[in-house]
Amino acid sequence: MNNRELKGMGVALITPFKMDGSVDYEALVRLVDYQIASGANFLCVLGTTAETPTLTIYEQKQVRRTVIERNAGRLPILLGVGGNCTQAIVDMLKNDDMDGVDAILSVVPYYNKPTQQGMYAHFKAIAEATDKPVVLYNVPGRTGVNMLPATTLRLAVECSNIIGIKEASGKLEQIEEIVRKRPEGFKVFSGDDGITLPLIKEGADGVISVIGNGYAEEFALMVRLALNGDYEKAGFIDARLRNMYDLLFVDGNPAGIKSLLHLKGMAENILRLPLVPATEETYERIRTCMNSIS
Repeated sequence: MNNRELKGMGVALITPFKMDGSVDYEALVRLVDYQIASGANFLCVLGTTAETPTLTIYEQKQVRRTVIERNAGRLPILLGVGGNCTQAIVDMLKNDDMDGVDAILSVVPYYNKPTQQGMYAHFKAIAEATDKPVVLYNVPGRTGVNMLPATTLRLAVECSNIIGIKEASGKLEQIEEIVRKRPEGFKVFSGDDGITLPLIKEGADGVISVIGNGYAEEFALMVRLALNGDYEKAGFIDARLRNMYDLLFVDGNPAGIKSLLHLKGMAENILRLPLVPATEETYERIRTCMNSIS
């Protein structure tokens, strides 16, 4: 695999906070080191799992700089640059320092519910505003609208630097249609840990993972085995982690993964409003599941 190629297990990094609510940059550095040492293939910075909407612009830039500096070019960096104001994203891409960023992850616009043509025009404008590769992000559970395969494939064909999609629609038939009809070189990443293995069996290229924050070595190995066609061994790991996939989302993301990381001693169990930590019941269920996995 090309060192800068996006393939395999990418990790949607959390943003760790201190007990006083400020960003814990030392913990973030440790998380980056853990991912690199554990076999992650690329790092996704400032995505949904990072609680990006709750970070100030200054904090976003500091998180990005911290990860890029600590990574030191070892893994590809996929940077979340999305929103529901097309012009604001275009201006950011044109004016921000993107050194150290290998590709852009941009979510379908939320709240204002664009049509398929609106989504197409939005992403076309983003692609034209940067020379970086662009990965689309379809997550209708958060955005309120679903980008259909026809729109994804139209962008894949017409925009040479739109090189992939993180598909979190949960619609297996939709994702499989994109896999079947995509142009050569267009990457499809699972946006849900729990359906990663079946999607790879259908030809997907990997995952942008939540559980990888806490089980980087295990989940990266599962993805690697699946990509190499060893579905039996991959399935064994997948089965071990399956209960945790669901538990991490009982009280929303990243509440679950922050509970797990707290139990592992890797980060404080602190989120920013309007997000709150998982309930005590969920926390204990994650503890029990973690103990059964280890």
